Amino acid sequence: MFDNLPVPGRNDPCWCGSGKKYKKCHGPSDERMESLYLEGEEVLPRSLLKTAADIEGIKASAAVNMGVLDYVGERICAGTSTMDINRWVEEYLGAHDAVSADLNFEGYPYSVCTSVNDVVCHGFPNEKDILKDGDIINVDMSTIKGGYFSDSSRMYCIGEVSEQRKRLVEVCHNAVNAGLDAVRPWGHLGDVGAAVNKVCRDAGFSVVEEYGGHGIGREFHEDPFVSFVSEEDTGPVLVPGMCFTIEPMVNASKPGIRTDRGNGWIVRTADGSDSAQWEVQLVVTEGGYELLSW
Repeated sequence: MFDNLPVPGRNDPCWCGSGKKYKKCHGPSDERMESLYLEGEEVLPRSLLKTAADIEGIKASAAVNMGVLDYVGERICAGTSTMDINRWVEEYLGAHDAVSADLNFEGYPYSVCTSVNDVVCHGFPNEKDILKDGDIINVDMSTIKGGYFSDSSRMYCIGEVSEQRKRLVEVCHNAVNAGLDAVRPWGHLGDVGAAVNKVCRDAGFSVVEEYGGHGIGREFHEDPFVSFVSEEDTGPVLVPGMCFTIEPMVNASKPGIRTDRGNGWIVRTADGSDSAQWEVQLVVTEGGYELLSW
């Protein structure tokens, strides 16, 4: 096979652990992947495809991840510090036998990312950062439970938010939904990014190029990288079992960004304009996709 991984005999148990014969399980899919590879398509190795058991494990992790975001949503308001959010996250994870995937990942020092107004991503929780009426904030949550990784983020509008900020948040959310609509088994990953980018561009906004989505499940960040400035009919083939995030970072003005030189993490818009992000995690299925975390 194209990925140099073993191929079971037709009547042998499938490599995915389903207990079914290979010819009745992944055999036809593997043959299609091999054919597409020989035609010059970009096909990810089968080691990145998630089995039924993997999906159940990811769902258990995602239930906690979404629970954290619900917990934050019930409490966040003007007067909340971003460090309060970090404490709520740790409280919830501790009560549900889970840990943060963010904490200590490549040196990141907190359990969650809190990105306010012009912060694009990787915002640090801070006792001195007090949310005020009119702010918008992205809370980006990633969880490990039972060895499986889940990841999603939500925008929260604090009090009375300007129409411009409301529109940015709404357009970003609509862009994620457009990306989901573009997920079709045996299509291309580039279709997803192109759909996201069109919604944002048509609204007069811009999409950050340097950051994107990613494969996830058994590890925090897996292949493929998911660009949101991609072109249709490009990129890896969307094979059933692929699990990845859709998480565009949408700027109200230009797409340029700058990273804090002091901590090397916090990313802001270069021109000081606002930014928004929503994130969902999905798995490609034979019929389309299944949402796992949102």
